[in-house]
Amino acid sequence: MTPAELERSADAARRQPTAPYLDALVAYGFRGPTRFHVPGHKGGSGADPGLRWALGERALLLDVPQDTEGIDMGPEPTPYRQAEELAAAAYGAERSWFLTNGATQGNHALCLALAPPGTRVVLQRNAHASLIDGLVLSGGMPAFVAPETDDELGMAHGVTPHALRAALERCDDARAVFVVSPTYYGMTADVKGLADVAHAAGAALVVDQAWGPHFGFHPGVPQSALALGADAVITSTHKIVGALTQAAMLHVAPGGRIDPEAVARTVRLVRSTSPSSLLLASLDAARRQMAIHGQALLAGTLAGAAHARVAIDAVPGCAVVGERLVGRPGVHGWDPLRLTIDVRGTGCSGYEVAAALRAGSDIHVELATHATLVLVLGVHEQEDALERFVHDLGATVAEIARPTAPEQGPVVKPPELSGELAVRPRDAFLGETEVVPVDAAVGRVSCEAIAGYPPGIPALLPGERIRAEVVAYLRELAAAGARLHGASDPAFETVTVLRDA
Repeated sequence: MTPAELERSADAARRQPTAPYLDALVAYGFRGPTRFHVPGHKGGSGADPGLRWALGERALLLDVPQDTEGIDMGPEPTPYRQAEELAAAAYGAERSWFLTNGATQGNHALCLALAPPGTRVVLQRNAHASLIDGLVLSGGMPAFVAPETDDELGMAHGVTPHALRAALERCDDARAVFVVSPTYYGMTADVKGLADVAHAAGAALVVDQAWGPHFGFHPGVPQSALALGADAVITSTHKIVGALTQAAMLHVAPGGRIDPEAVARTVRLVRSTSPSSLLLASLDAARRQMAIHGQALLAGTLAGAAHARVAIDAVPGCAVVGERLVGRPGVHGWDPLRLTIDVRGTGCSGYEVAAALRAGSDIHVELATHATLVLVLGVHEQEDALERFVHDLGATVAEIARPTAPEQGPVVKPPELSGELAVRPRDAFLGETEVVPVDAAVGRVSCEAIAGYPPGIPALLPGERIRAEVVAYLRELAAAGARLHGASDPAFETVTVLRDA
C-alpha cells in the first residue's frame, strides 16, 4: 500500500466507533425541523395512531427522504458516503454499497455489470433465484455448475474447484462465476480454490455470502470470501448481525477484476429513489457493532452454541450435523452459528417436529426438511433462549417420537439437472407465453423458475426444456410437503411455457 492508502486505512480504523449516517439522521430527526417534504406522515403526526403506537414516535421521526441536506447531500464526503467507506474498510473491500432491497438488489446489479446481452457466465445451479432474475434483466447467458449433494440428508453443499474447472472448460469464454458459500445449512465451499480456478480461466468470482455477514469477525467462524480471493461478495446484513430486514451490503474487492464504477452505475439503476433511511441507518449501526464489538459478541454466541450442540445431541433421536460433514465433497468448512439437527432418529420428519414445536412451545425454526431442522443464531444469541429450545425439543420429541425410524436418506431423490438452456432466460421470460397443463408441457421451454423447498435446488429455469423426470420430481416434492417456490400455479397443475417453442 502507498503511504496515502495506509493513512486512509488508519483513519478508517480510528473512525469505526462512529456511525456517521445514523448520527446525522438522529441529529436531523430530533432537532425539530419543519417538514415540508415527504413522507406524508411528517415525522409521525400524520400517521395512523396504531402505527405510531406499534413503531414508536422515534422511528417515525427518523423516517426521512433521500437527498436530505446534511445526511446524503452537502459537502463531500457526506455522512452517507462516509458510512459506506467505513463499511468497505471493515469488510476489506475497495468499495461497498448499502442495499435496501436485500441481497437481491446486489445480485441484479452484478448481473447487469458483468453479464450484458450475450455474455456468458457460470452459475451454481442452486444459486438464489434473484441471479436468474438478474440475467433476465441483463440478457446474459448462464452455463451451470452443479453443487455437491448429500444423499443421506437430502441437502445441497458447495461447488468444488474440480467441478468449476470442468464447467469453465465447457464455457471457456465465461466472464464471471457466481457461487454460494455458505449454504442455507451453514456449510462453506473452498472459496480460495474456487477463486484460483476462476482467475486462471480469466473469470471474476462472485460469492453469495448472504448467510455469512459475520464471517471474518472472529477466528471461530469462517473467513470472509473477500479475504479468500473473491472479487465481489454479497452479504445479507439483516440475517445475522442486527440490521433491519431487507438491509444488505455489496462489496467489491481490491485488485481490479471488477470495476467499482461499473457496479456503481448498475447499483444506481436497480435501487429505489426513495430508500428507507431506517434500513440505511441499521446498516451503519450493524457495521459499527461488528467492527467494535463483533468479536466479543460472537465469542459469547459461539460458547452458547457449543453447549447447545452437546445438549441437543443428548436428545434421543437428534444429532447436530455440521463439523462432522467437513471434508465431504463441497464442504470445506462450517458456520457454528447454524444449528442443523438431524431428526430422523425420532421416527418423525423435520416438518412434524417443527410443527409440534410451534404448537406446543411457540418455537419457530428457520427451516424444516424431511430429515432436519435448521436454526439460525444471531450475532448476540441469548443463552437462555438456547437452553429453552433444548428443553422444549427434548419434551416435544418425547411426546411425538415413533418407535421405528423412517428409511434413511432424503424423501425424494432429485433427477440429474440439465446444464444448458435452450434459450436465454431473458428471451424465455419476456417472450410470448402460454399456460398449459403440466403433462402437456414436457418438451416445451419453461418460462418459470421452480424450486422445491427443501432442498431448494431449481428443477426448472426460464429457457430450459421441461423433462418428464423433472415433472415427476416436483410432484413428489409437493406431495411430501415441500413448497414449490416460484411456481405461478402452486398446485403445479399448469406451467407457463414459450409459445411455439
